[in-house]
Amino acid sequence: MGARKNDILQGTLVLLILKTLASGRRMHGYAITAHIQSVSDQLLRVEEGSLYPALHRMEQDGWVRAEWGMTEKNREARFYALTGRGRKQLQQEEASWSRLTDGVSRVLRYV
Repeated sequence: MGARKNDILQGTLVLLILKTLASGRRMHGYAITAHIQSVSDQLLRVEEGSLYPALHRMEQDGWVRAEWGMTEKNREARFYALTGRGRKQLQQEEASWSRLTDGVSRVLRYV
C-alpha cells in the first residue's frame, strides 16, 4: 500500500489558518504550520507553497494583517494576526465546514 497522504482538503486551509490565529497571538508562517501539524496530531501538514499564497490573499481581503518582526531565533519574519473582518470570516468558514461535514456524514450513513 502506498504512503498515506495528509493533504488538506481544498477549501479548508483558510479555516485552519483563521482558527489558528484566533488565539490572539501573532504568528509567523512556520509557527502557523507547526501549530496545525501539532494540534492535528501530525495528521495535517501545510506546505509553504500553499500557506504563503493563502496568507497573502487573506491579507488582501483584510482578514489578517502582517508586520515584520523577529522570531525567537532572532530571524526576521512576517507575523500575522487576525483582524475583526477575519473573525467574522472565521465564523462563516466554521458554519460552512459544519454544513459540509454534516452532508458528508449523511452520505456515509446512507445504506
